[in-house]
Amino acid sequence: MIFVASAADAPATPGAYVLALRLGALLDVRVGKITARLPSGDYLYCGSAKGPGGMRARLARHMRKNKRAHWHVDQLTLAGEILGAFILEDGDECALNAALDALPIPLPGFGSSDCRRCAAHLRLWPKGAALPSDWENARKAAESCPPLAGGGGGAWPRGRG
Repeated sequence: MIFVASAADAPATPGAYVLALRLGALLDVRVGKITARLPSGDYLYCGSAKGPGGMRARLARHMRKNKRAHWHVDQLTLAGEILGAFILEDGDECALNAALDALPIPLPGFGSSDCRRCAAHLRLWPKGAALPSDWENARKAAESCPPLAGGGGGAWPRGRG
């Protein structure tokens, strides 16, 4: 597992990812017929990228502000700040989500309308809550890397680590 701050640093191969996002203010979101208000704070969204361009293409779309909302997570990516993504080549989004089972689910069904295994693919990441050790190691490794030409590395936001 690695952490990338830029889609350009992600491989163009299939895999799973966990997008780290920060909401600076309350956000009203909709999942089907349900509307809920998410508080400001940090969130982790588990997804997969199996199509052309793999994780690089999917993360580039998530990180773009100029897009039409298509997936549940687009509501967060359009309103919030993307901190980066934990990525795992050939990984499974549900397995990544299961690794985060100690973190609360803020809205059942969010990002998992096509999933029969998970209650949601979105987790609230409360300040001070630890991630699994391999995730923390990936985050720390990215934090210690010098910035790359593509904008990645060393970009972990202050106040999280």
